[in-house]
Amino acid sequence: MTQRICFTLQVRPDRLEEYRERHANVWPDMRKALSESGWRNYSLFLREDGLLIGYLECDDFDAAREAMNRTEVNARWQAEMAPLFADLDSGAADEDMSPLPEVFHLP
Repeated sequence: MTQRICFTLQVRPDRLEEYRERHANVWPDMRKALSESGWRNYSLFLREDGLLIGYLECDDFDAAREAMNRTEVNARWQAEMAPLFADLDSGAADEDMSPLPEVFHLP
């Protein structure tokens, strides 16, 4: 069964433009790693105050995250992106993602 995952993170308001620019040109090997790790229909939405909403579909979110954590490209991406985020507990955005509970879905 496909899981639908939604999460939030906080981009530093003074780094919004850089965040947008980096996502306008996501590395091809990062895109490939996400796809091969089971991330599908992945979207990011960014509000002007830095609130980031992420959405993806996968078969098993824990397995998809673990697969990405085993890739070299993800380690490089996370290291480069970490300074753009506020209040990361772990130091890496992908580790601080926490799915929001779904309360309604209209298929």
